[in-house]
Amino acid sequence: MPDVPSPQDVSETALFSECWDAVLSYADLCTAGTDAGAELAREAFADGIRDLRAAEAATVRGAVRRATRLPRIPLLLTAVRTAVTRWEADGRRHKLDPDLRLWLHSDRAARYTGPPLERPVALRGLRDLPPADAELLWLAEVESLPLPVVARRLRLDPGTAHDELDQVRRQFRDRCHRNHLDSPMDARCRSYARLLDAVTRSPAADTPDDLSRHLATCVRCAEAAACLRLDDGGLPGALAAGVIGWGGPAYLERRRRAADARLGTGHTGPAAAPSGDPTEGGPRVARNSLLAAAVLVSLLALAASLMPFGGGDGGVARADDARRPAAGPGVSLPPPPDTPSGTAPAAGTAPAPSAPGPSADRTTAPVPEREDPDPEPQGTSSGTAGPPPPAASSDGPAACRVAYDLVNQWPDGFQATLTVTTRQALDAWRVAFSFRDGQRVRQMWDATHDQKGARVTATAASYNGDVPANGRIAFGFIASWDGTNTPPHDITLNGRPCTPA
Repeated sequence: MPDVPSPQDVSETALFSECWDAVLSYADLCTAGTDAGAELAREAFADGIRDLRAAEAATVRGAVRRATRLPRIPLLLTAVRTAVTRWEADGRRHKLDPDLRLWLHSDRAARYTGPPLERPVALRGLRDLPPADAELLWLAEVESLPLPVVARRLRLDPGTAHDELDQVRRQFRDRCHRNHLDSPMDARCRSYARLLDAVTRSPAADTPDDLSRHLATCVRCAEAAACLRLDDGGLPGALAAGVIGWGGPAYLERRRRAADARLGTGHTGPAAAPSGDPTEGGPRVARNSLLAAAVLVSLLALAASLMPFGGGDGGVARADDARRPAAGPGVSLPPPPDTPSGTAPAAGTAPAPSAPGPSADRTTAPVPEREDPDPEPQGTSSGTAGPPPPAASSDGPAACRVAYDLVNQWPDGFQATLTVTTRQALDAWRVAFSFRDGQRVRQMWDATHDQKGARVTATAASYNGDVPANGRIAFGFIASWDGTNTPPHDITLNGRPCTPA
């Protein structure tokens, strides 16, 4: 069994403190005993931190494709699911929850490793969000942290955090709707897709009887409905079940109880009732009371074991509740066995980057830095184009920096995003780029598009034409390819060239 890796710097110390309890809480749900839960948590945490470090290193090197777009906690929770699959195969299956073992051999588990377009829409929708927005949505909705705490952690303006969360929730809904339409579905599901979107947009809309009967029998359409309806309190459960898989609702309930216990806040939202298999994670919830007395002592041990990594400036000691995790039940992270007490990182050691993301994303160590605290809402490409962009000269310094991200790729198609940071304020924009290998754009969101030969022009939608100086323009698309799929080149903003970010 691997040891829990040691934090490399102050940034990772904060990361470990934030994420360990979440990993342990879910690992405990997946196993048949507390000792097995701690073992699974250690193994999954080591794997997840290794993947996270690799993704950060790739981002620092300027890699075009990122290893993940999930926030840090969901990334580590998926590492638990991967470790569980390994346990089932290598003879440790007797340590796993029996209901989880049944799930591992079902079609529901296979969806998480199958073709990208067949994976749950909540998982795909969360990946499609900018990393800082995805972090905000997960911490507020699933980890159940009070919004002022989330605002401090992500360095948002507390006065506008609620509005920004509402915008992110709408962006998530739009992406889930698009992903649902892109999913392979039969003719009956396709016939209900537009009606489902219309019914879930308004809290006052009645669901027709035939649609209700369809949702009662079609798992995938029911998953989409839970993500599209934002007004009935079901979004946290849809996120947890879609991203984590087995035990998602039980994990959500644990995090709500832990947040209430640690932060002294009452959660006003209704408790999520487990969906799907009614036995998922249920027997493990009773273990909370047996280990509640150990939580405080173990948290103090965790703080003491991690404090030396903060250096001599007291950076760890200054961390307030915004840096603390919502404690989950079970034992807490023990000190790394091979780390001498009192050892501090070498002087001048640079903090490692925080959660993975492209260089244009609003992330800095140790917590995401958001350059634009009030982004424009994003939707589908159904909006009309904005006014013609102002004429601009191609002379002078680069007008923008650009990052290209290949999100998913399959044999005859791919999904990608372009993120452009403009030097000057704009009241309209037009981003143009060229393909080398005959790629053809089939669908674009957050912009309208026109392609002539290899040249593609993306024009602002009706709602996102205004961009402040040093603000970001982001849009995504799905395109076809054959043989070779090199990134686009000759990228311009309003006729002026951009440089790689």
